[in-house]
Amino acid sequence: MAFLADALSRVKPSATIAVAQKARELKAKGRDVISLGAGEPDFDTPDNIKAAAIEAINRGETKYTAVAGIVELREAIARKFKRENNLDYTANQVIVGTGGKQILFNAFMATLNAGDEVVIPAPYWVSYPEMVALCGGTPVFVPTTIENNFKLQPEDLDKAITPKTKWFVFNSPSNPSGAAYSHDELKALTDVLMKHPQVWILTDDMYEHLTFDDFKFATPAEVEPGLYNRTLTMNGVSKAYAMTGWRIGYAAGPLELIKAMDMIQGQQTSGTNTIAQWAAVEALNGPQDFIVKNKKVFQGRRDLVVSMLNQAKGLHCPTPEGAFYVYPSCAGLIGRTSPSGKVIATDEDFVTELLEAEGVAVVHGSAFGLGPNFRISYATSEALLEEACRRIQRFCNACQ
Repeated sequence: MAFLADALSRVKPSATIAVAQKARELKAKGRDVISLGAGEPDFDTPDNIKAAAIEAINRGETKYTAVAGIVELREAIARKFKRENNLDYTANQVIVGTGGKQILFNAFMATLNAGDEVVIPAPYWVSYPEMVALCGGTPVFVPTTIENNFKLQPEDLDKAITPKTKWFVFNSPSNPSGAAYSHDELKALTDVLMKHPQVWILTDDMYEHLTFDDFKFATPAEVEPGLYNRTLTMNGVSKAYAMTGWRIGYAAGPLELIKAMDMIQGQQTSGTNTIAQWAAVEALNGPQDFIVKNKKVFQGRRDLVVSMLNQAKGLHCPTPEGAFYVYPSCAGLIGRTSPSGKVIATDEDFVTELLEAEGVAVVHGSAFGLGPNFRISYATSEALLEEACRRIQRFCNACQ
């Protein structure tokens, strides 16, 4: 329509939201659908966090807050960064947003000009390039390979950086691949970034606490203190604390950048939901033991899904180090014919035919910038995962 902004022509709808909606529609029609598209834990928010929200309501904590967040939460976030990441931030270097998406959007809005480039490893979370485009920047994709477990190689990062590069977006553990970078792997990347002083680093650490086996998490400014003054370290309570619907993301970084983001948020939404902020204070300051228990559950699910997918004809599924996703290749099925008689030409064909034939909803890899793959979220019960994987095996085995 003529009155809509030109910016809309630069963005696409979220593929993950579209898959979830399609699954809901089929369920409403009576289809037996197992949806493995959503990126949220199936655990309930811990009781102490819910109680803190109720107590905040009863205390009358129902007014507007400072745009950047209540000081109690910003101080709790600063303590978290020191305690867990060895990063020193003051409360005025911290901003709280309505989920990680708002933090990222505000950072890009505050810094990008037309022609600025943002380097994004692929596969990537679907929203990164769309946010960059909406804010007038140019996303520059750097493909990774399944042979390197979907991890960006330093020489590829170096080649992608130009004088126009404004940001490097880094996500570990990764959505969608689950790939997580060790300290040494991260140091190889930060060594490259130290050679390019014009490049800022936006690190999305949302899955920090969801790592498996003996993996030890690290974040760029921790690994290379020389990057501290040009790094925005973003995190949130949604994944580790099972608080997706509370919509609390946060970040810390150089004061000038945080002030610019605060100004944009002040004209956009102002402060984040007051009750959710008080719940997040309890999440960060309260008991953390349930995180370890939840990790064990997720690791068991990961091992189940990887094992069963690797028994399906034409699939190859690496074992990820973190998050709650797997990113198997369906290259072995490209060119084959599905049970409906359709030739599977792309990973999008694969997931469409899988949904129609077996009622399993997953997200095609091309939506994340790298195929032929698909993403499965294993943030659901083992029983449902086992049934879904049996259906996937049946579908793959039926393809000729």
